[in-house]
Order: sequence, then C-alpha cells, then structure tokens
Amino acid sequence: MQDSGGPQHSFMTEPQAAERTAGAQRLAAARAEFDAEVTYLNTATLGLPPRRSWVALQNALTGWRAGTADPPTYDLPLGAARRAYAGLVGVSESDVAVGSQVSAFAGLLAACLPDGSEVLTAAGDFTSILFPFYAQAGRGITVRDVPLERLADAVTAQTTLVSVSAVQSADGRVADLDGLNAACQATGTRVLLDTTQAVGWLPVDAGRFAYTVCAGYKWLLSPRGTAYFTVRRELLDDLIPHAAGWYAGDKPWSSIYGAPLRLAPDARRFDVSPVWHSWVAAAPAVGLLAEVGTQVLHGHAVGLADRFCAGVGVAPRASAIVSLAVDESAAAAMRAAQIVASVRAGRLRLSFHLSTGEQDVDRAIDVLAGHVMRGS
Repeated sequence: MQDSGGPQHSFMTEPQAAERTAGAQRLAAARAEFDAEVTYLNTATLGLPPRRSWVALQNALTGWRAGTADPPTYDLPLGAARRAYAGLVGVSESDVAVGSQVSAFAGLLAACLPDGSEVLTAAGDFTSILFPFYAQAGRGITVRDVPLERLADAVTAQTTLVSVSAVQSADGRVADLDGLNAACQATGTRVLLDTTQAVGWLPVDAGRFAYTVCAGYKWLLSPRGTAYFTVRRELLDDLIPHAAGWYAGDKPWSSIYGAPLRLAPDARRFDVSPVWHSWVAAAPAVGLLAEVGTQVLHGHAVGLADRFCAGVGVAPRASAIVSLAVDESAAAAMRAAQIVASVRAGRLRLSFHLSTGEQDVDRAIDVLAGHVMRGS
C-alpha cells in the first residue's frame, strides 16, 4: 500500500500508555502549584518555588519568630531533600553531601589535587567550577580550556581532572557526557560535573562520574543556600574534608564539642552547617520534582523549548535553555509584555521548566518572533 503521507503513529503497550497518562496527570498537578504573575522564562537564573515550598517556609519563619522553633527538627527537611535529590540523580543518599555553594565543593576538590595536576575545562564555562582551580596555580596546577565540542577529544593521560558543566549556563548547550565518560575511562581521568543547569529537567546519572555538584536555586526550585555534592564511594578517602565542622560528624548533634575527630563514614563527612530555612523550602520542591519524574520533566521542558524555537523560526536545541540574538527593541517589547528572561554572553536566554506552560511559550513567540536576528 502506498504511504498516505499522513502523520505516523507509534503504538504503545498498555503499561506504556498507562504510564504516559499517569505522567501527564503528575505534571498537571505539579504545574498547579505555581503562581507567577508574569510570563516567567528565567529558571536558569532563579527557579520559582512551588506553593508547598512557600507554605513550609512561612510556617518555619512563623515558628522562628514565635520562639517555638526546635533546630534539630530542621534535619528532617534536609534529609528529605537529600533523599529526593539522590533519587533524581540515581545514587544512594549516602553518596550525597549538602552545602550552600557550588564553588565551596569545587574548592575542596581543587585543594585536594596533587601538585602539578592538569585540569581540563570548557572555554567560557561558569566560573564557580573554574576559579577554584585557577586559584591553585601556585602549586603548579594548570588549567587548560578547549571548546565544549572538543572536550572529550582533548582528554589525555596527563589530565588529572575534567571540570565541566553538563549544560552550559550561557547558552544551554548540552555536553557529550557519553563521549566524555568514555574518554576519561580510557585515561583514568576523573570528572567533576556541574549539574546546576541540568538536574530538574535533564536526566543525569551522577554515579557515572567521580564527582558532581549542583546548586539548588535554579532548576531545583529551591532557595539560595542549597547545594549538593556527590562522590563515588571508592573515592571518599582521597579527599580531605577541609571544611569539616560539627555537621560533618557521624552524629552531628553529638559532635559539636571537642576531640577526637569523628566524621561521618560516607559523603556526609563533606556536609557543611546548613542554611536551615533554605532547606525547609528545598525539601518540598525537590520532592515535587521527584514525584513528577525526570523523563516527564525532560519531555515537558524540551518540548516547550522546541515549540518556541519552531515559533520564532530557529532550529531546535534539544535543551530547556534557548539562546538567541535579538534586536535592540526586544528588551522593551518584553518589558511591555511582562516577559521575564535574562541576557547572558550578549544574547537573550530563555529557559523553560515546570512552571512554564504552552500559553507562556506562545506569548513569547508572539512578542519575540519579529525581533530574532538571522543566524540565531
């Protein structure tokens, strides 16, 4: 029979169809938790909190002001956030340390590198995973940067560590993680993968890499002051916990005074004293993302980004972040239409996440289609 040229349909099994329906229902329920008063396309700068996070934070602040807060109970939301994050990146919660900033964990790794090590990076990557290594120049640490697309090919037997973002902050380019992993396995090179612009929309298997680090205030929809660090178990003893304090203890509330050193046996030895209220709000947000599921989040975010690209006449990017060259009047048009985005590396950066819907995308298309420069 001759092909009719109509749309081609793929057939799903009954369990697959049921999971798709369930995923759509979880997505719809999660999307109902957001209350933006603008067309918000700026998650790559600052994620919006779901309602459950806002309520949890207000309750905690009320208790703090009333004098009824009990600090040890803040461990409960922190533990819940750690577990939910571990599930999102496919590792055990014992492999996850918590802190407040990406650069602090990168600095820990930098301080533990042997003298004379070579660190390979992607040109133009985010400085929180670059500066800590440049700062070690006095010990003979050298940093070599290459274009992201050539990163895997640039790994050599002399490369001690690759420090790179899974997704580039400036423009949303996604690193070839399979190629990088293969190249580093061949040379024995370790990888520090910054997943700040990835976890929450891009499926990431943190267990494939020696170390990963992620700030929570973007795609994890959490307050600033929340960050995660994963370490493969066989590498734990290679790192000195330079920032160890009471919260790095095996039983934190009993390790607040005196010697001897009694650190946690797992990745929690790298924990730093938590920003309590930030974790109160983080736990419901990360839990919500885990409920929706990484595949559903990925399909939603990339689908919206692709819809926008098609609407303004540019090629899809296979990323939740879209970077465009726009004319000088685009900013005024966006302000008038109450569309919130950002400018990075001289280009307009839009990001699409759980809080974004098709109506937001279509609004952005209507406003920006006439302002996109050729070659974007």
